[in-house]
Amino acid sequence: MKKLKLGLPKGSLQESTFRLFGKAGYRISVGERSYVPYIDDPELEGLLIRAQEIAHYVEDGVLDVGLTGKDWILENGADVVEVGEFMYAKEGFRPIRWVVAVPEDSDIHAIEDLKGKRIATELLRYTQRFLKERGIEADVEFSWGATEVKPPRLADAIVELTETGTSLRANKLRIVDTVLESTTRLIANKAAWEDPWKREKIENIALLLKGALEAEAKVGLKMNAPKKQLDAIVAHLSSLHTPTISNQTDSNWVALEVVIDEKTVRDLIPRLRKAGAEGIIEYPLNKVIY
Repeated sequence: MKKLKLGLPKGSLQESTFRLFGKAGYRISVGERSYVPYIDDPELEGLLIRAQEIAHYVEDGVLDVGLTGKDWILENGADVVEVGEFMYAKEGFRPIRWVVAVPEDSDIHAIEDLKGKRIATELLRYTQRFLKERGIEADVEFSWGATEVKPPRLADAIVELTETGTSLRANKLRIVDTVLESTTRLIANKAAWEDPWKREKIENIALLLKGALEAEAKVGLKMNAPKKQLDAIVAHLSSLHTPTISNQTDSNWVALEVVIDEKTVRDLIPRLRKAGAEGIIEYPLNKVIY
């Protein structure tokens, strides 16, 4: 049987990645100390690896395809095919940022102030290139972890990953500037991408993952509407195209169904009810495929 070798990120992205694959229709499970997950698709052979390493292994062909951040693609200078961008991270559906952070009382207030300073970061090569392009000479050293505790004794500044900035503030650090914004990418090995079977398999995975991600922010709404109030009710609705309207056994009533942004529903339902809709049902979605 043909197999597609899939790299899944271990660590902070693992739980959200498994959840996304679950909504896409793939059941994935893994033991606490295992690095080889079970996937209910026999054509997929998964491996859990740190996101920092996935781009390297995909480029070398050890893996056919993998999910990792744009930051680690750039850090590794990996020559891979970027199949799709997926806007999710550990804590939400937004890009993550690599930022320059310093102690609250530091005299560093701009990127230019890093000249001659010691900077600790896990994003070593990208940070070195970033500063070099701006003509800033600084001592950039690799951080093996606990980067936020290094200023001011072990480093003047850090370049650190953040989603909300909460951890930086808790460590009495302030953000000076953003070095890089990153999102999760599905990447493929170039040779695998040229293989017709593997390419179709990868494209199908990308389609389903994209559909699952699109569904995260949307819900479905069903309701009954008296025909005489139909125009007033439809005026409150927007959907991917137009509301689906179906006849009922009672010729004076119709059923409406829409897909809509979840964030609008709490304000929308009272307006629909006031306009005459009844039997309103909200339900979650697994996938929305455009």
